[in-house]
Amino acid sequence: MLKGFKSFLLRGDLITIAVGLVIALAFSTLVKAFTDYVINPIVSRFQGGTSAGLGWQLGEDGNDATYLNIGQFISALIYFIIFMAVIYFLIVVPYKHYQARHGMKAFAEPGPVKTCPACLSEDLPAAAGKCLHCATEQPPATGASTTTV
Repeated sequence: MLKGFKSFLLRGDLITIAVGLVIALAFSTLVKAFTDYVINPIVSRFQGGTSAGLGWQLGEDGNDATYLNIGQFISALIYFIIFMAVIYFLIVVPYKHYQARHGMKAFAEPGPVKTCPACLSEDLPAAAGKCLHCATEQPPATGASTTTV
């Protein structure tokens, strides 16, 4: 039982995911600091005066619970876009390049699939000779019976 757990933990893709998650969390902190200390003051400045930010007070003045803060939403949106760009360009693109050098396709479009006439599973590769689910022999793929996902 421990041997199986150890092999599960030491699988290459699990390690890759764990490293990617740690890197993503580190970048998340960096991007959050950027939006909190650079973007938020710029967005708040557009409101002008002594306002708490870009938005409207829906209740009593000074009550933060009833302040509709559009500036914080804009900052969160900017944070999300920057964070996704950082993840894509610093993790996904190098990973795709690394996988391509090793003859594998990472994040590739799935190939054409066909439906098994016996069990109606729709996830069979078009070139499959047997069904993955019910093990029935499959007819050769034709252009009309294949679909892409």
